[in-house]
Amino acid sequence: MAEQKIFAGPRIRRIRNALGLTQTSMADGLGISPSYLNLIERNQRPLTVQLILKLVSTYDVDPVDLQGEAKGAISALREVFSDPLLAGELPGDQELIEIAEAAPNAAAAMVKLYRAYREQADRLSDLSEIMAREGKATSLSSARLPIDEVREVLERRPNYYPDLEEEAEAFHRVLEPGDDIYGALKSWLKREYGIVVRILPVATMPNWRRRYDRHSQRLYISERLSPFDQLREVAMEACLVRMQVAIANEIKALKLSSDEARRLARFELGRYAAHALMMPYSAFHAAALRARYDIDVLRSRFSVSFEQAANRLTMLQRPGLSGVPFFMLEIDNAGHRFRKAGSQGFPQSRFGGGCPKLSLHAAFALPGQIFVEAVEMPDGAEFLTISRTLEGPQGAFDERPRRTALLLGCDMGFKDETVYGAAIVGKTPVGPSCRLCERQGCLARAEPPVTRPLGLDEMVTGLSAFDFQ
Repeated sequence: MAEQKIFAGPRIRRIRNALGLTQTSMADGLGISPSYLNLIERNQRPLTVQLILKLVSTYDVDPVDLQGEAKGAISALREVFSDPLLAGELPGDQELIEIAEAAPNAAAAMVKLYRAYREQADRLSDLSEIMAREGKATSLSSARLPIDEVREVLERRPNYYPDLEEEAEAFHRVLEPGDDIYGALKSWLKREYGIVVRILPVATMPNWRRRYDRHSQRLYISERLSPFDQLREVAMEACLVRMQVAIANEIKALKLSSDEARRLARFELGRYAAHALMMPYSAFHAAALRARYDIDVLRSRFSVSFEQAANRLTMLQRPGLSGVPFFMLEIDNAGHRFRKAGSQGFPQSRFGGGCPKLSLHAAFALPGQIFVEAVEMPDGAEFLTISRTLEGPQGAFDERPRRTALLLGCDMGFKDETVYGAAIVGKTPVGPSCRLCERQGCLARAEPPVTRPLGLDEMVTGLSAFDFQ
């Protein structure tokens, strides 16, 4: 029966370092060459029985110390890397073995940190449950998370990055995609970086849209995505690789306060660059003028989705070659806001976007239909709005599909430049949000205005539950 080979390189190295010996001095004591000891320490040669006996007699080493000691550590590390946050980062157990063998103290510290993280998460979950049971709010409204910082910075500034536009147009010329930009991008990634694009079924990749496996040099895209969104994910990966310097410079200019905020901004700018690559500025601007900003015409012309074409319209602000200054808002049917953007910054103070009377909310009742509406703010400002639902990643039969609604708007003064201006009939009075709106008798009011006192009169009730003076 063949003897089991013992590879104990990291343990031999720790014993040598603990004794304060160099490789040369330990090799002399063991009667072997320094080069052979070096191979042993790098796990390229196993320990022989004679060498184990020599270690025991010369350096008083316990033979138990030379046996496998990483089994428990490997099991603990396997638990760490099974966490959803780290799942898929390691291809197999071999790297876990190398970590446990080569750096056992670091491995133990990693396990300790992970268990502290899990304990803290459990305590927060218990605390949240207790507070909810006692009727206390658990809102994080006072906390300013990295995503809040990124949103605030991006919403205040114009949705236009000239350096990224130039880089995208240059990239498009290099690709020479013709009518198949998806195929051109796949060929470029394979040719330049050895990255192969693969579409994976839902069962194989249930929780990701896109995942790049650095070990196998494969970019995996979920089959849940529409062909348009699959194209955008591949374009994002290509732009993040080729345009990383330009994107890094734009992130630096945003002056964000944390690494997490900068990571989120990198994702948003990667999306911007992908749109600029899929719909090159000059060609898209010319097509938008000819089509009078008809989003359906533009989506067909450039083989993109409604959301992608609408998003691109907010970016047409090149000096000397600008378009209608559109702004955009996207929400889900619970009112959660996903993104705001504008060619001149989202007009928060003038438009707000929080009024329940906007057609953005009515769009959920008729998925896929375009709603065109003129709205009037309390101060008399008027806007043209175009709303439509968007379909998210496709689910299985037993999954509820994700659906959001997008509003594209501009100042009413530009209505005649768009194909949508002729569809306007009348104006809908809206406000920035219920808390900031002083319109009386509003059937849609959900909150009282902070600027007016409540009119508490037991003898009179108004149309709203929040009557005010």
